[in-house]
Amino acid sequence: MNDRQKHTDRQALERHRLRAHVQQADFAHDAAIDELQFRLGMVNRTFNAPLLIGAAMSGWREALPADPKHIDDTETLAVEPGQHDLVVHAMSLHWSNDIVGQLIQSRKALQPDGLFIGAMFGGETLHELRSALSEAEIALYGGLSPRVAMMAEIRDLGSLMQRAGFALPVVDKIELKASYETIFHLIADLRRMGETNALAMRKKVFDRKELFTLADEIYRAHFPDTEGRITATFEVLFLTGWSPHESQQKPLRPGSAKTRLADALQTDEINLKDRPGVVQGKEDTE
Repeated sequence: MNDRQKHTDRQALERHRLRAHVQQADFAHDAAIDELQFRLGMVNRTFNAPLLIGAAMSGWREALPADPKHIDDTETLAVEPGQHDLVVHAMSLHWSNDIVGQLIQSRKALQPDGLFIGAMFGGETLHELRSALSEAEIALYGGLSPRVAMMAEIRDLGSLMQRAGFALPVVDKIELKASYETIFHLIADLRRMGETNALAMRKKVFDRKELFTLADEIYRAHFPDTEGRITATFEVLFLTGWSPHESQQKPLRPGSAKTRLADALQTDEINLKDRPGVVQGKEDTE
């Protein structure tokens, strides 16, 4: 993958993470950790060899059973095949240059019938900030540059989980709303999280303060809360899947059903060929 194809400038991302203070702006991580613990509590399984993947680990290690091994979310993960019964990828997948590659490596690190849970920011995250900055940049510069990462959509991630070889994949979300006094306070929080602009195609020069002042005015006009502050959305997606094993449920072979759908629904079956206005399986709309 060449630099023009990359989503993330990893060197910039590492710089941002080194200066981050996640514990000062950890509400998104705290919510994700609570959700992780709830999901693990719903699984009737004892995990003895968990793996934790990610950079900002505030609270994540304590949320996992046993004593998890921890590795960074490098492009090539430092894992050995089949060594773990649980893999948790913690709030880093949205920066990956190859999400499917990360998922495949995570799945290979699992023992048969091992559980994978990934948490990441989703496509609705900071949509207000993206809109305000775009409108301000067009007004001042007459064009756009990449500023807020275009993150994965929930509808796409299920197929990515299947491509990666996970069984019984499920993707769902929680949505968080935070309010800030100004756009500058929001950006300060993003800096504490280590989530400021690390896009490979970002502008490499500093912007004039007027851009953010105008963006703050636009933001305040379009996305205010009831107290005159601004609202920011953080969408956290959860990817859940299992390493394949013969004991898991499998879809039935087509044509193997022993009960008609009409009988199960307690209704009458209608032959479309006998229905007026239907020709060769298509309704006549003329």
